Amino acid sequence: MHDKIVAGPIGDCNSAEARDFREAVCIHTDKIYDQCRDKDCLTDLRVYLTPCGQELVNRSINVKIRKAEIIWVYSDIEAVPFNRGFYSVDLKYFFKITLDVFTGVGKPCKTEGLATFDKKVILFGSEGNAKVFSSSYRGGGIDPQDWQKTNMPKAIIEVVEPIALSCKVVEPNDSCCCCCDETDLSSIPADVCSIFEDNLVSSGDDKRVFVTIGVFSIVKLERSVQLLIPAYDFCVPNKDCVTATDENPCDLFERIEFPVDEFFPPAAFDCDSTPSCGCGCDD
Repeated sequence: MHDKIVAGPIGDCNSAEARDFREAVCIHTDKIYDQCRDKDCLTDLRVYLTPCGQELVNRSINVKIRKAEIIWVYSDIEAVPFNRGFYSVDLKYFFKITLDVFTGVGKPCKTEGLATFDKKVILFGSEGNAKVFSSSYRGGGIDPQDWQKTNMPKAIIEVVEPIALSCKVVEPNDSCCCCCDETDLSSIPADVCSIFEDNLVSSGDDKRVFVTIGVFSIVKLERSVQLLIPAYDFCVPNKDCVTATDENPCDLFERIEFPVDEFFPPAAFDCDSTPSCGCGCDD
């Protein structure tokens, strides 16, 4: 393919290459230079509650974790000194923790709080000295962080919803409680705080809730590149848009297939329904 290193149509329409694809096109896209996956069991994360939630915990006889949700992941990239092409990615996870607080023999009260976790990974992101600028609009003008780092790789973090594992309540005078450090809640981003109904509190004299959660994540370093790829043709939609009219909304409903799987969930290895599932069904 040394004679096809530039974008353009394939020479001979009857050649084998032309039958496979129409032309070689140059695209601008994000290429993954390095990535890693993690399975983290985060133990004893402090849960910061609202004043109402903290008052419930102070009167509690038992607290259980109902679920954990990922709110946001803050990331920052710095070049690793004396190791060209490698970057350290600092991550800060923000979790919304939903708790069931038992204050008596009746129904538990639900309350929500915030838990955070910090980690660092090192990945290869290659090098680039060109300063990259774009004509796309950015509200608020120049981003000072991007102004200083115009050609850094981009960190992409993919996280599934955490698995709630355990929860415990610790008294301030408990010998197992490391209550010497207080978190400055004023540094939490406003968008994260807006998830909760009231301000979060951090008091050293009340009961504290600690949770253990499991997190699966993938961290990638991407960089914008130009790639030469084979193209078959333009992606022209071959399906008409289906809409329901006010005169006869049942027309759309009639086109919807009966949801059999909702009533009869398929088995994990249903060889009859998926003969080429690739999971050993053809053995």
